[in-house]
Order: sequence, then structure tokens, then C-alpha cells
Amino acid sequence: MQTLITICQSLMAVWQFPALAILTISFITFCLYGIDKWKAQHNRYRISEKTLLLTAACFGGLGAFLGMRVFRHKTKHWYFQVFVPLFMILQMALIAAVIILGRLL
Repeated sequence: MQTLITICQSLMAVWQFPALAILTISFITFCLYGIDKWKAQHNRYRISEKTLLLTAACFGGLGAFLGMRVFRHKTKHWYFQVFVPLFMILQMALIAAVIILGRLL
């Protein structure tokens, strides 16, 4: 989990390419949901729910949302139903605000 936090911090430090960083984090999060679904089906050691939610919170909201829908994974847990869409909406709003403020300045 510490590695994921480090990756998140490193990618977000690349301010010249914030869209690329966000897409990369979302893709990693999407893959984590797919991997965890596969592990669940094959009785393997799982990725913790805390890690899945943490990556969603670290600008992986879109990837988590798509991962939940595509893989039908974690869709029955209330906290995933509430927090993943909330993270996605907040992240999109923040990105839109940065774009709008960037044009105004």
C-alpha cells in the first residue's frame, strides 16, 4: 500500500502533465479492481478494500467507477457505492475548476 501512495504522490508531482497523471492513476485503479475481481474468483490473496478506496481517492475515481461497472466488483458494499462516485464527481469538479480558473488568469 505504501508503494501505491508513493506512486500517487510521484504522478501528481508532474505538474506539466496533470491530465496524463490523472489518466494513469485512473488506469492503475481500474486494473486494481480487475485484478482483485480475478483474485476473488480464484480464491487468491486479495487487494484490501482500503487500498482500492485509497487509489480511488487519489484521483483514481473514474478508474474505480469504471472498474466497479465493468468487472461488477464491490458494487454491493455501501461505502463503495457512496464514496467512489463521490470521489469521481469531486475530482471532475476540481479538474473543471482548475481549467476554468486557468483560463481566467
